[in-house]
Amino acid sequence: MSVYTSVSDEEMCQFLTDYDLGDFLSLQGIAQGITNSNYFLTTTKGRFVLTIFEALKQNELPFFLILKQHLSQNGVACPAPIPRKDGKFDSVLSGKPACLVTCLEGSNTSWPSEKQCFHTGEMLAKMHLAGKNFPLTMDNPRYTRWWHEAAVRLQPMLNTEDAELLQSEIRFIDEHNGENLPSGIIHADLFKDNVLLNGEEVAGFIDFYYACNGNFMYDLAIAVNDWARTADNQPDATLEQAFLAGYESIRSLSAEEHNYYPIAKRAGCLRFWVSRLMDFHFPQEGEITFIKDPNVFRDLLLKLRAG
Repeated sequence: MSVYTSVSDEEMCQFLTDYDLGDFLSLQGIAQGITNSNYFLTTTKGRFVLTIFEALKQNELPFFLILKQHLSQNGVACPAPIPRKDGKFDSVLSGKPACLVTCLEGSNTSWPSEKQCFHTGEMLAKMHLAGKNFPLTMDNPRYTRWWHEAAVRLQPMLNTEDAELLQSEIRFIDEHNGENLPSGIIHADLFKDNVLLNGEEVAGFIDFYYACNGNFMYDLAIAVNDWARTADNQPDATLEQAFLAGYESIRSLSAEEHNYYPIAKRAGCLRFWVSRLMDFHFPQEGEITFIKDPNVFRDLLLKLRAG
């Protein structure tokens, strides 16, 4: 979450005429993440989160907002979209798609405990089960086709070793894509900064704007890759087992899923190594931006490849 699109008080007052949320009081940019413009919005009726979408198209937005409504109504802790007076969830601000959602209590953590990992894994399994009867679908925008296209752009930017690693890993994941494993709606970005915690419990999953259809092991591996790492970027087996135990307390994994899990972790590394390389070499312009270190996932990938 960053700020790329600035919004004036006058624009917000006009925007709020489409909602029954009282009068505008304040708007504060959220300086975290890298994809959309996010603000805390305070009105006379409470505090909300405003998101302005820098890449998503208007016709794509209802999927994510209806999904959050569905999940929040089916036992998954996540923000609920705020409807406009006309009943729509999506809106337009500064000429871009926008929405408002409820503002959850809680905060994220950089150093999770075993219990926090357990409960996050537990909630992820609940999300996978709750999404099974969700009627809409969305192809994964950052999977096979995307990383092939990104690799072409990145090739001139990388040293020989990294370029060869990237091509080798793309070939490997293409051959082992897990397409026959149990699948459904996945979060696809469940890093520590996308989970709000209230003590040891999960207050809510946030930032669903990479949610899509995919295999559950890939989603689980993406989360574990971030949640179960030490300060020096080594896998933390204790936290990993806690996360997996939490997940399996709700949804048991098949033998095929267990076998695919090490490959899924490599696929998760590939996805975020490539996206961070793209952000580093082809950054967006914005008021508050963070370019996260691509080498975190390159180095983790190398460890996973080595076994």
